[in-house]
Amino acid sequence: MSPVFNLKNMNYSALTAAWICWAIVGLSPIMGKYAAGLMSPAVLVFLGTLLGVCYFAPWITKSCKWRELFAKETLWKFLFIGTFGTALPFTVFLIALHYTSPGNAAILQQSELIYSLIFAGIFLKEFPSRGQLGGSILIILGVLIILLKEQYTPRWTGDLIILGSTWMLQAGSTLAKKLPKHLDYRVIGMARNLFALPALILILGVMYVLNEPFTFKPTMTAWAVLGYTGILKYGLAMVVWYKAIRALDLSKVTAIYLSYPVLSLLLSALLGLDKITLHQIVGLAITCAGAYWVSLTVQKEGH
Repeated sequence: MSPVFNLKNMNYSALTAAWICWAIVGLSPIMGKYAAGLMSPAVLVFLGTLLGVCYFAPWITKSCKWRELFAKETLWKFLFIGTFGTALPFTVFLIALHYTSPGNAAILQQSELIYSLIFAGIFLKEFPSRGQLGGSILIILGVLIILLKEQYTPRWTGDLIILGSTWMLQAGSTLAKKLPKHLDYRVIGMARNLFALPALILILGVMYVLNEPFTFKPTMTAWAVLGYTGILKYGLAMVVWYKAIRALDLSKVTAIYLSYPVLSLLLSALLGLDKITLHQIVGLAITCAGAYWVSLTVQKEGH
């Protein structure tokens, strides 16, 4: 039986679901760092999306949703979301973790909210309020604190890669807002995995032509990272997120979710992957405050 079915029938609260999502996302930079040297980034994302497809497939089959996945009116949108919402940003994020630390990566990913405001204004005609602009300024300030500390160090390369790639996630999310309202979130979850495969196959093809190595060292750590990526990050996280936001106030769920860099930074330090600095603490506090300010403003405006 699919994990989707098991979770649907489990008796767990929406608040528990929100914290499960928080934990899964908070672990992402840690797992990505452990994958470095064990798996090529594109190989991990490719195998992870295959697991994600397997995660959602039983429910899609039982609910007869395959036609919705390949409907003409949404096919190109799903392809765009799979490419820019999964394949490219997750691959680039793993590449960045070869250079920077999990703590820095988690903090800098908050810059995604700035792109969300830009894309919403350009493509959805949803222009930012003063509160959203104020929160964005705080996020930028927190990001600059991290960047100035790491300037011209090896970590700086990874930090810049992350900042240059978070727009992809928001490009996919912006288009996802234009999907038909009747689509079940599990259909969208499947689409994010299934339609990421063409771009990933293309990336792997380019690697083959350029004689780039397809690294996969079958250690216990590698299998654990792969299981986390496909089942938890690309599968379960989608289910618990929607359970949470459907039952709880969005600002409460968002406040929990946006604090995940705290978990990433603390775990990274405990595992010896990071040495917490004053710049990270200050940058984390400012970016989290800015991110929460943006989300709270959006909630008050009823979006």
